Amino acid sequence: MGLQHETTLAGHARAAVDLKIRMAEYTDTTWFTEYLRTWLEVRFTKGDKPAPPVTDNTVTDFSRFATTVWRTGESYVVAPAMTAIVAAAASALDLTGEIITEDVAPTHAGVLFLPEPVYQRDPEGRIHSLGAITWSRVPPVPELGRATASWIVAGWADLGDPHDPASTEIRRDIAHDRRIAARFGPYLLVDWDMLTIGAPVHGVNWLPTDGDRDWHNAPDGRYVIDTAAADTFVCSRLAYAFWRISAQPLAAVAKPPLDRPARRRATRASIVHDTRVVMLRRTSTITEPGDGDAKWHYRVRFAVRGHWRRLHDKNGQPYRIWIHAYIKGPDGAPLLHGEKVAVLAR
Repeated sequence: MGLQHETTLAGHARAAVDLKIRMAEYTDTTWFTEYLRTWLEVRFTKGDKPAPPVTDNTVTDFSRFATTVWRTGESYVVAPAMTAIVAAAASALDLTGEIITEDVAPTHAGVLFLPEPVYQRDPEGRIHSLGAITWSRVPPVPELGRATASWIVAGWADLGDPHDPASTEIRRDIAHDRRIAARFGPYLLVDWDMLTIGAPVHGVNWLPTDGDRDWHNAPDGRYVIDTAAADTFVCSRLAYAFWRISAQPLAAVAKPPLDRPARRRATRASIVHDTRVVMLRRTSTITEPGDGDAKWHYRVRFAVRGHWRRLHDKNGQPYRIWIHAYIKGPDGAPLLHGEKVAVLAR
């Protein structure tokens, strides 16, 4: 059971703890180290950044960073209603030339869970889900060509996502041979970036690819960011957009309680179990005379992206209709737009 099956704040907190425990255990295995070595060798061929050699120290350091962030990073869960806002901000964001500071992130190490994943399309045309984003402040790493402190940002695909073609293929292999399951955790590393603190972010010019590509269809009604059209890595854009949006005064952050069994599991595994759910803030309620139900209204206007709406006909058969993008909110209210993204939560 993953975050996408939870409907309560307490359920999100419990699921986040369980996922962190499993990922901390997985990233500390030889299976992850072997996957990481192969993945890094392929990863460095995709961009125009200088490619440092994939040495044993490089693999060991990155594996240690991954285990540490899953074990000690504070958890953040983005409510599905807010995911589209973070994704839209990340898609429109241009990080090139931006100065990344020490205090830009809410914590020095964190795990951002996306119950409704955002998807990225690789330059080769493949679709990957981004179900989690991790970040960690690391000291200078000479082996990776970094003379100053940096933020390591990584994107992780949800292995249980039915809309991710790559994850579906892995699950099919696991079904045929259950021994393969030990080689994977709940999330699979699919992207990473290093942002030097105090230095401008450099853009990426992706290497040209041949015309023979395995092009994946995008999931219906989900937000897809084209990697090849982005000047910076998608995981960094999502992390930066979340950092900025969560700091807005209109963002609501709830810290749900964690039940005793989950706290005990986290303590035994030495996992930081504080979880914050970031939501769209409710407006003030208005109670009308003679009506016991609390009603509320928006005080601003904001863009709602196109999406599928699921309905049932008179015979109970499900069907869906496409709702085009529109502006929601009362006429004459301020419109949220511009360089800074303000979030209205509900």
